Amino acid sequence: MPSRVSDVVSTGDVLRLSRRSVQLIHLAAQGLLRRRTRKAKRSDIGPTIAAMGMLQIDTINVVARSPYMVLFSRLGAYRSAWLDEALAEGDIAECWAHEASFVPSSEYRFHRDYRSGRGGHWAHKSAERTRAEAGADMDLLLERIRNEGPLRAADFERDAPAAKGWWGWKPEKRWLEAWFALGALMVTRRERFQRVYDLAERVTARWVEPPPVGALDEADVRRHFILESVRALGVAKARWIADYFRLKPRVTDAELTPLVAQGLLIEVAVEGWNEPAYVHRDHASLLDEAAANLLRATRTTLLSPFDPVVWDRARAMDLFDFEYTLECYTPAAKRMYGYYVLPILHRGRLVGRLDAKAHRQEGLFEVIGVWLEAGVSASPGLVAGIASAIGECAGWHATPRIAIQRSQPRGLAALLRTALAG
Repeated sequence: MPSRVSDVVSTGDVLRLSRRSVQLIHLAAQGLLRRRTRKAKRSDIGPTIAAMGMLQIDTINVVARSPYMVLFSRLGAYRSAWLDEALAEGDIAECWAHEASFVPSSEYRFHRDYRSGRGGHWAHKSAERTRAEAGADMDLLLERIRNEGPLRAADFERDAPAAKGWWGWKPEKRWLEAWFALGALMVTRRERFQRVYDLAERVTARWVEPPPVGALDEADVRRHFILESVRALGVAKARWIADYFRLKPRVTDAELTPLVAQGLLIEVAVEGWNEPAYVHRDHASLLDEAAANLLRATRTTLLSPFDPVVWDRARAMDLFDFEYTLECYTPAAKRMYGYYVLPILHRGRLVGRLDAKAHRQEGLFEVIGVWLEAGVSASPGLVAGIASAIGECAGWHATPRIAIQRSQPRGLAALLRTALAG
C-alpha cells in the first residue's frame, strides 16, 4: 500500500482503509476525534460550524437545545451566548439546509440559489401554499417590517386562539416562516431563541462580505454541495451524500467520477464495503495519518440526537453499528429508552446512550437512564470517560448536582456515581 496520498492520486492506485480508519477520519472531519487542549473561544464558533457545513436547529430544551449541544460536544464548556452573537454579528446565517440550520454566512449564497432542491423541500412547499392562501396578508406583513424594522412573531398581537396543528402557530408566525422559506425574510438575531425577522437584503448588507446579487448556476451549486458534503463527512459513500444538504436527485458514483479525475475527490476502498468511498482532497493529510496508523481518538462526550454523526440513521449503522431512533415523537409506552436520548461517544466509538434532563432551577442534572451497547463492557477507562462527560455536561448547564437513576448493565450506575464522587 502506498505510504503517501500523493502517490495514490498520481498513480491511480486506490488506497485501502480499515473500517476503524474510516470512523476516525469521519470524527476528525467533524471535530470529534480528540480532546481539546485549550478552552473554547468566541472565535471558535464559526470554524466549528464551517467544519460541519451547517448546524441543524431544533427547539427541544430537555437538556440543551440541539445547536448548543452540538457545539458543546466539540468545544466542551463554552458560553452559549456566543452562538447568538455569531448570528447577530453576521458570522453565520439561518436558512434551510439539511433542515433549518445555521450556516457560515459565506455559504449562504449557495443555499439561497439552490432552487430545485429547496423547491421540493416540505418547508418551501408549505410556504408556497401559504402564499397562495394569504398573499395579501403576507404582503402587508412584509411591508410592516420594511417600515418598522426587525420584528418577532410576538410583536404581532392577536386575540384569537392559536391555530391547531403541530406547532399551533398563529397566522403571522406562519406568514413570517413562509417569507423566511421563500427568501424574502431572514433571521437577523434571536432573543431567548425567538427569531427576529428582517428583510433579507438588510440582513446581508451588514455582513463583512455580502453575497453577490446574481444567482449561481444550479449545476455549480449542486457540485459545491457534493464536495462540501464529502468534506464534512470525512469519508463518504455516494449514497450518503445527497442527505447531507438534501440534494435531489441522489448522488451516484458516476457523478463523482469526474470529481475524482479532477483531483477534487480521492477514491478509496474500505474493508468490508462492496462500493467505493470518497475523501475530499482537503483531508489528504488525514489519509496519510490513517495510512501511518497515527489517528487516535481521545474525546468522550454526549451527542445531540441532531448531531451530523447520527442524524442519518442508516449511515450511523453503516459506520458504527449503532442503531439509533429519536423517541421523543414516540408514545411513552412504546419507547425503548426515553424521550430525548443522547448517544455516548467514547474514544471514537458509539458505546451507549443516555437519557437525561437538566433541572436548571434546582441545579440538578438527572440521568434517567444510561445503557451500554451489546458487547461493550464497563471497563475502568469507559466508566471514567462517561463520568467525565456527564460531569462536563452538568457543569456546562450549571446543574452541579448529578443523580443517576438506572443503568444497563445494572452495576454501571453505581460505578458512575463512585467515579463522579471521586
